[in-house]
Amino acid sequence: MTENIDPNKTTVSPVVPQSKFSRGLSAFLNSPFAGMTPWIVMGFINGPGRFEEAAAVAFGLSLLIVIGSHRRGSKIKFLEVFDLVYFSSMVLLAQFASAGVVDWLEMWGGEMTNIALVSFALGSILIRQPFTMQYAKESEPEEMWDNPLFIHINYMITWSWVLGFGVGAAAGFYGDAVLNDNNNFWTGWIIGLAGTIFAISFTEFYPEYAVAKEMAKAGEDAVPQSLARLWDWVPIFVIITGVAGLITDSTSTVLGIVIIVVGVVIKVAMNALVPDKKKAKA
Repeated sequence: MTENIDPNKTTVSPVVPQSKFSRGLSAFLNSPFAGMTPWIVMGFINGPGRFEEAAAVAFGLSLLIVIGSHRRGSKIKFLEVFDLVYFSSMVLLAQFASAGVVDWLEMWGGEMTNIALVSFALGSILIRQPFTMQYAKESEPEEMWDNPLFIHINYMITWSWVLGFGVGAAAGFYGDAVLNDNNNFWTGWIIGLAGTIFAISFTEFYPEYAVAKEMAKAGEDAVPQSLARLWDWVPIFVIITGVAGLITDSTSTVLGIVIIVVGVVIKVAMNALVPDKKKAKA
């Protein structure tokens, strides 16, 4: 017996809602931070006796990000290709270079990583294709891609990453070349981490701020956030720096406590002086 099928009827598969983890993973893979993650990991793992492991982890992470993005329907980004090329080269160097070259890479690999990424970001600006544009286009309709504000926001975010990793490269160079210590608490960790967190914070903060500012300029009912909100991360970062200094004996007890107190004071002052985001919108 043959069942008659009505061609006018369309079978609709039920929509399965994404889990919080899946939504979070998609948001991560669709943001510039995904392509930055291997560089951050490389910079923090690399050190005496750890170059091979750092390069392997960064390359593996780059590969996972490309595969994950592709499986979710995203286009391959220039930054992701650059990640694969750079870190595969580092893996090959770790395997086949002489011991002297590997020793040099263990000393200067962090600075090389920062300089390579700064050069990539600057290059994307020079050819008028800021690398964040590819990520932004996946979350905005095509008619927005030529919008001057859309383009401006991506230039500014790309510059924030140039600045963030540039600060890390300069601090690392000073630690290696002047202090002769590539594991220095301040130049090898804190300053570089602060630069990275600033770039992440700017990436999250600036689009909404720029749009609200443009709307207010056009006479619409919009109030941009205070620029001070860009620095919301600073008090906690300062407190954690003090705690880390005490735990690792990288600071004296007095200095560590002073840093923690300064962080608390900054937090209290910001809560009192900087308008809350929700109140600013009200």
